Amino acid sequence: MRIGELARRTGVSERSLRYYEKQGLLTAERTAGGHREFPGSAVDRVIRIQELFAAGLCSAKIGQLLPCMRDTDGGPSEIATPRLVADLTTERGRIDRMIADLVRSRDVLDDVIAAASVDEGNR
Repeated sequence: MRIGELARRTGVSERSLRYYEKQGLLTAERTAGGHREFPGSAVDRVIRIQELFAAGLCSAKIGQLLPCMRDTDGGPSEIATPRLVADLTTERGRIDRMIADLVRSRDVLDDVIAAASVDEGNR
């Protein structure tokens, strides 16, 4: 499929797809006219890349991780190195801390909302 179709099917801009290709996260064949042709599996790959970026991983870390994942279901393959596992464990700890911070922030907001709701009821 061409880059425009991949962009439509994934909701990712063509510019981002070109960046993914430049970073080695996504591969495409070139037609005789120089157009990119992506395989059907590129849809799953792009979705996985987006999920990993959303989790806060940088493109270099994603580049290390992608070969260790199956595109179709995102499950692990057998080629993760001990170093990558250690790095990913560190990333997971960072994400856990971010989640804890978000939960604390949500709790504060809940308290403010509850207090404001009580105040409105007394007016």
